[in-house]
Amino acid sequence: MATPPVCVAPHDPLVEATRLMAQSGVGSLLVVEDGALRGIVTDRDIAVRGMGGGLTPETPVDAVISAPVTVVDVNDDLQVAYQTFRRTGVRRLPVLNAGEAVGVLTIDDLFLDVLRRLADLLGPIAWSVLREPPGPPPQGGASVEP
Repeated sequence: MATPPVCVAPHDPLVEATRLMAQSGVGSLLVVEDGALRGIVTDRDIAVRGMGGGLTPETPVDAVISAPVTVVDVNDDLQVAYQTFRRTGVRRLPVLNAGEAVGVLTIDDLFLDVLRRLADLLGPIAWSVLREPPGPPPQGGASVEP
């Protein structure tokens, strides 16, 4: 997950949210007020519901946030995150610790996890294949003539 989460206040203008996204290199911001998670705003929310919906750059972020937010707890097993993504169809999950946002888990994070696990499994197979000397196929094996 990405930590710490990049946050914005609900009354901050959309233009400030876009600046913060660009500066931080993220596609979403958690909307937090008085330490409580109020929602999430994505670059798509700003583009489609904000600017595409005729809102001005000075419009407060809370005009386009997605709420309520589906979250996972920092102590949840990774399988819970997989199931939550599958069940809800969201692409980003705020991660909470005792009700406080401590990070954001994305589908991309899980793709990287899957790829690392595959690499771990393929490593021994690749090593054994690379150690086999080239040569004729074993007895009883088929050979293909060019």
